Amino acid sequence: MPSDAKLLASLDRLLRHVASTLDVPLTVVLWDGSEVPLGKTSAGMLRIRSAGTVASLLKRPKPENLVDHYARGNIAIEGDLITLGGALRKQVRSRDLKRLDKWLILRALLPFLLVRGEKVRAQHRDDAGGEHRNARNRDYIRFHYDVGNDFYRLFLDPEMQYSCAYFTDAGNSIAQAQQDKLEMICRKLRLKEGERFLDIGCGWGGLLCYAAQHYGVIAHGITLSQEQYDFTKEKIRALGLEERVTVEIRDYLTLEGQYDKIASIGMFEHIGLANFPAYFGKIRSLLRERGIVLNHGIARRAKADVARGLKKITPEKRLILKYIFPGAELAPIGHSLNSMEGNGFEIHDVEAWREHYALTCTHWYRRLAARPRRASRSPGRSAIIYGWRTLPASRWASWPARS
Repeated sequence: MPSDAKLLASLDRLLRHVASTLDVPLTVVLWDGSEVPLGKTSAGMLRIRSAGTVASLLKRPKPENLVDHYARGNIAIEGDLITLGGALRKQVRSRDLKRLDKWLILRALLPFLLVRGEKVRAQHRDDAGGEHRNARNRDYIRFHYDVGNDFYRLFLDPEMQYSCAYFTDAGNSIAQAQQDKLEMICRKLRLKEGERFLDIGCGWGGLLCYAAQHYGVIAHGITLSQEQYDFTKEKIRALGLEERVTVEIRDYLTLEGQYDKIASIGMFEHIGLANFPAYFGKIRSLLRERGIVLNHGIARRAKADVARGLKKITPEKRLILKYIFPGAELAPIGHSLNSMEGNGFEIHDVEAWREHYALTCTHWYRRLAARPRRASRSPGRSAIIYGWRTLPASRWASWPARS
């Protein structure tokens, strides 16, 4: 078993080779407190807790293992992740990595193969490729949303919109951008006073109340989340909208009635590709003749081999299924449009909000990262938020170096 001093020397030698070959805007802090700058400037600091952490990543080089260590605090980053990521993309290109000495890297990492890897067991489910059934859908939704409204208040806007905002100006606040999103949705739906409006997967009721207040519709929302339902009921009461807005816990497949306009915002990802025909068929049965539906969801890029591209579970997708949206399936825009047209809809408008979503996520991340202590105390989210904290030096000093 190599000594701790030998392991530190090996990793230090490797990092200094990287620094002399590339210009990486990052400083690495090893478990003994030594710092190794990897570039002329530094946009952040990467702290490694132990030799066992390096051994674990080397023996199991999978993205979810990296995230597990990050979530548990075995790896910590000091600095803004958005800024750091931008600096790395700008200064380090994949072709630059070819200049690194492969034999030096191999010799430096070889001793870590003899070290017991630090184990992490994230308390998250892994439902990659899971079937979509009503009972499981409720479990998926509750896993993600029923962790407490206080947690979501930490980073969402006052309307509690948990979907892509619309930035008429990149410098707008998240609150303004979400108000502009609500207005954009209502305008695209051409809402008119007295119309019956349905919001499938209504979240915390922001769109329901906005449409009733500003466009005079009779709005009804459905959700599978008890937390969202309770919040929305209280919001309706507080705004005095009981005569115009209703909400219930219900699966969309069991809904009956007729509506003039229907919106589904940020719920589409939970449907499952195999259920697209049933989903769009149900929406069509609920929509009056010449009514309008707006379907908003996250899309994925299409592959040349369409069938294989839809079924393949990439490392990135597995991370999303494990940590964020269990049971989720994303489809290329073309696949969604084909399914809509195949179920009798005429497409009038398609708009990509990818850059708006990047800005939205940036705001969410920075708002949440600014409240680490409150976030780490939120039920069900302590493990993943822990890795976002900037750990004080005293905390690191209390961690034993394990080999």
